[in-house]
Amino acid sequence: MSMRVRFAPSPTGTLHVGSARTALFNWLFARHEKGQFLLRIEDTDQTRSKPEFLKEILGSLQWLGLNWDGEIEYQSRRLPHYTAVADKLLTEGLAYKDGQAIIFKVTPGQVVSFEDLVHGQVQFNTLEIKDQVLVKSDGMPTYNFACVVDDSDFQITHVIRGDDHISNTPKQLLIYQALKRNPPIFVHIPLILGTDRSRLSKRHGATSLQEYRQMGYLPEAMVNFLALLGWSPGGDRELLTLEELIHEFDLKRIGKTGAMFDLTKLNWMNNQYLKNASLEELLPLVEEKLSEKDWWTDKLEPAWVAEVVELYKSRVDTLEDFCRQTQGLFTDEIPFDPEAVELRLKQPGVAGRLKIFAEHLQILQAWDAASIEAACRSIAEQLKVKAAELIHPARVAVTGRAVGPSLFHVLAVSGKERTISRLLHAAETLCPS
Repeated sequence: MSMRVRFAPSPTGTLHVGSARTALFNWLFARHEKGQFLLRIEDTDQTRSKPEFLKEILGSLQWLGLNWDGEIEYQSRRLPHYTAVADKLLTEGLAYKDGQAIIFKVTPGQVVSFEDLVHGQVQFNTLEIKDQVLVKSDGMPTYNFACVVDDSDFQITHVIRGDDHISNTPKQLLIYQALKRNPPIFVHIPLILGTDRSRLSKRHGATSLQEYRQMGYLPEAMVNFLALLGWSPGGDRELLTLEELIHEFDLKRIGKTGAMFDLTKLNWMNNQYLKNASLEELLPLVEEKLSEKDWWTDKLEPAWVAEVVELYKSRVDTLEDFCRQTQGLFTDEIPFDPEAVELRLKQPGVAGRLKIFAEHLQILQAWDAASIEAACRSIAEQLKVKAAELIHPARVAVTGRAVGPSLFHVLAVSGKERTISRLLHAAETLCPS
């Protein structure tokens, strides 16, 4: 039998990064082993399952590049089948009815053991397990029962899931045994933890994949980052392409302890991917992000946008960060950093220097970084001040920020009219008279 794994989300919420990591591990294992990656939607909770959540989950998987094999299976379309399987257990005396519910009998005092590929030998005593509901009074199958029926029907060979499911495994094994079906190999992967080593939750920040997508993380960086949460390719390698991840993925390299979701590392990794991405790859993403903010207009010249992207792409962590740093270039509004204003514009003599700088820029024949730099340094020499005493306040006046790429390149893409206008505006309204 060929290797078959599955990812089985419930459409009761958006895709959690932990679930995305589980999907990724299943997908990488399937592709490494040249097996199949199946997608099953566990939508038997009719109250909480929503079409919008299903759409988001499927969209997030596609965004990550996790294509599935065959048709999507929906548990809600298999309800008569679950009831038929439960009725067979009733007939065999292995289950009983309690009202409209069907309950599986658990014999106390048995030892249920299984070999987990991450945790090794795991044992449970059935004294710790009460009789299990198979079909609820409303006719809906329970998670453990439907899971066993589906995994065996679709010949799933490996179940790779979070280790919060370990306690479900003995309950499922008892059902496998009663149905006389062979169980899969179980692989329980460590949970994702926050920086305080507790289970990742909203108090640690964003937890849904959708939120990271909206913040402007690249899917390639997200895949790379998630793959290294609880798994290692060996050595000190951290930046791996999808092809490299597929080639290197080995279940034996999954760790036993929880993996920490380190946002600083994700930002660094995304920065590396942005830095190395081509303009052809980035420009459509930048246009999409600017359009979301209503900053994109038909007046924007693609060649100019490309200049801005090239100037900033090595300095930003996300596409949202790119927008934060470049807002003053795409809009008339300058998001002034109060600390930068206080530090760079409130000093004596700044207003006069900015006005003189603006006057010299007004008469420049060529508007490029080299010409602007030459004018700046010439003025500084005439005023007998360091060039930095002109560069720093000019940056804040034009961009609102204290840091950024080379000021002269920023002013070049900002344009002559806007640059001069902002220098004079800051001198007259933000600097002490």
